[in-house]
Amino acid sequence: MTDKELIRELGGPTKLAVLLGYDKTQGGVQRVQNWITRGIPPQVKLDFPHIFLAAQFGRASASSDAKQGAHA
Repeated sequence: MTDKELIRELGGPTKLAVLLGYDKTQGGVQRVQNWITRGIPPQVKLDFPHIFLAAQFGRASASSDAKQGAHA
């Protein structure tokens, strides 16, 4: 999953900025919007693993469940 897809999966720049605790009136949304092109800084992913890993693992487990159901 690309960072752009991950941002969309998490609800878009505005919602992600709020999840991260960034002030929307102080450029928080623009900061996250920039990550769509530049990528999410690795330190941000490390600082908020409960947000970024949950999105990736939640998607992975859903795919695994779908595959298992197809073979049952």
